[in-house]
Amino acid sequence: MRLIIITPPHFYDEETALVNELFAHGMERLHLRKPSATSEQLAAWIAQIDKPFRERLVLHDHHELVRTFGLGGIHLNGRNPTPPLWVGEEKRQRSFTVSRSCHSIAEVEQYLDTCDYLFLSPIFDSISKEGYGAAFSRSELKAAHARRLLSPKVLALGGITPELLSEVESMGFGGAAMLGGFWQQNCIKQYSIIAQNQNI
Repeated sequence: MRLIIITPPHFYDEETALVNELFAHGMERLHLRKPSATSEQLAAWIAQIDKPFRERLVLHDHHELVRTFGLGGIHLNGRNPTPPLWVGEEKRQRSFTVSRSCHSIAEVEQYLDTCDYLFLSPIFDSISKEGYGAAFSRSELKAAHARRLLSPKVLALGGITPELLSEVESMGFGGAAMLGGFWQQNCIKQYSIIAQNQNI
């Protein structure tokens, strides 16, 4: 089962030091999501990540920084729905991913073959976004799984906690993306426990 961590939307002290430590403990992929940040702010943040770990970073905004720092991929969303023209060249030259946020089963069907992986949300009531409730019934998700739309390429997002990872897997998702349910606890200890229990 795949686990991807998404950064909180705002910067905070010692964040990059914690991220470096998480990478050192085996974190596979971190999505850098700071919607209000400038390109200069993101560049300063990325510069504090140890070089061997930068290829594990995926950027949600200011995608041009991916090439500057040799990051591992870009993420497409409502703010940035179209991949830059240089993405094809980047994918030919090295290991590089393009992922996308989806908020409906129809979007999953539309983008499943054009992206390396997708986030489908919200699966449970959001922890980080107040009033952002689960958008799919269990029967909808079961039907999507039967149509092979929930696959190893689709990750659950929204309200994910360590206790729900087994349920996410049983629904047919290939993994989960965590935000609020991850950063509100002891991240290092939590990641080690999750990785051990989920064979990440």
